[in-house]
Amino acid sequence: MRVLLSTYGTRGDVEPLVALAVRLRARGAQVRMCAPPDEEFAERLAGIDVRMVPVGPPVRELMRGAALPSPADLDRYRTDLVGAQFDTLPAAAEGCDVVVAAGLAQVAARSVAQDAGVRYVYVSYAAVHLPSPYHAPPPRPGWPEPEAAGNRTLWELDAGHVNAQFGEVLNSHRAALGLPPVDNVRDHVFTGQPWLAADPVLGPWRRTPGLDVVQTGAWTLADERELPADLAAFLDAGAPPVYVGFGSMRPSPDIGRLAVEAIRAQGHRVLVSRGWADLDVADGADDCFAIGEANHQRLFGRVAAVVHHGGAGTTLTAARAGTPQVVIPLQLSDNPYWAGRVADLELGAALDGPSATAETLGVALKTALAPGTRARAGELGSRLRTDGAEVAAGALAGALR
Repeated sequence: MRVLLSTYGTRGDVEPLVALAVRLRARGAQVRMCAPPDEEFAERLAGIDVRMVPVGPPVRELMRGAALPSPADLDRYRTDLVGAQFDTLPAAAEGCDVVVAAGLAQVAARSVAQDAGVRYVYVSYAAVHLPSPYHAPPPRPGWPEPEAAGNRTLWELDAGHVNAQFGEVLNSHRAALGLPPVDNVRDHVFTGQPWLAADPVLGPWRRTPGLDVVQTGAWTLADERELPADLAAFLDAGAPPVYVGFGSMRPSPDIGRLAVEAIRAQGHRVLVSRGWADLDVADGADDCFAIGEANHQRLFGRVAAVVHHGGAGTTLTAARAGTPQVVIPLQLSDNPYWAGRVADLELGAALDGPSATAETLGVALKTALAPGTRARAGELGSRLRTDGAEVAAGALAGALR
């Protein structure tokens, strides 16, 4: 079995495919992956002996500014990325039996698979990305915010935005390959049977007519790395701290400072993850410690709560650890969705958006740090699955047989 995995995005987009790649290789499959050319992704794939095929510009450069690029710049960025995919994916897919694509940015992948005559599988990491009358489309940066009421209408408008962005460039490349045009780019990318790599307890799919979703469970790997010695020493030196981190995202400049102040006001120590934003709010006091890369699976079981942006990976890792959460969702992608899931399951608290005050953070932290919240988080954590990547690898192998 020869498999091409393809995605474009931050670490949260790449890591699930890393987990799938490891499970596929354990079954004897040959795996290669198309991913952004950021150095950390190249090192990650080299560490599992998977060939990386770089596509597009580095993602970290896109996230470097204090704000996202303008809508016009994002429009050019997305269009150029489709061209880069058509330039790169055909050679990467040569000799493969299946192409697995993750994320709406994978506009070219299905056409490349069709041209090569191989199987194509689309995967989403959150139910909110798939059309359903039970939820609205996620916010897409650079596109107008729809004002219509009703989820069905919102999804129709979303399809129109996707067509406006990608329809012309996709169909011009399809014509060059001798493939017929598509009139609904989003549904063409998704297919009628997309896979959902999300835990069925934490992020379930509600059955929707016309879409046969295969929910495999989240794709993750066990992380056995020890914590850095200085971090372990800080944890051992007092009561469990509250973790603050925003991963690959860049929050507003004052969020980190407000979070530290609100946590201290609750009488807790603070652990700050610098992340891609290089969050630097540690002031040298003994109760506040800043860290870089660390094993969240091992760390989150030792903190009192996790304050984060609502990324799928962070939400899942904290939930599996049975640790309460406070979500400050950036208005991007699935962040608001995971914030809503944390609130609905009473695993902590979620703010309405990326803006926060000392008061709103204080209220959220009181909810998260209450004994009942920890009890609920612990009970739910015991019910979350860890076999999603293995389930998906088995399904791929079975389908190809």
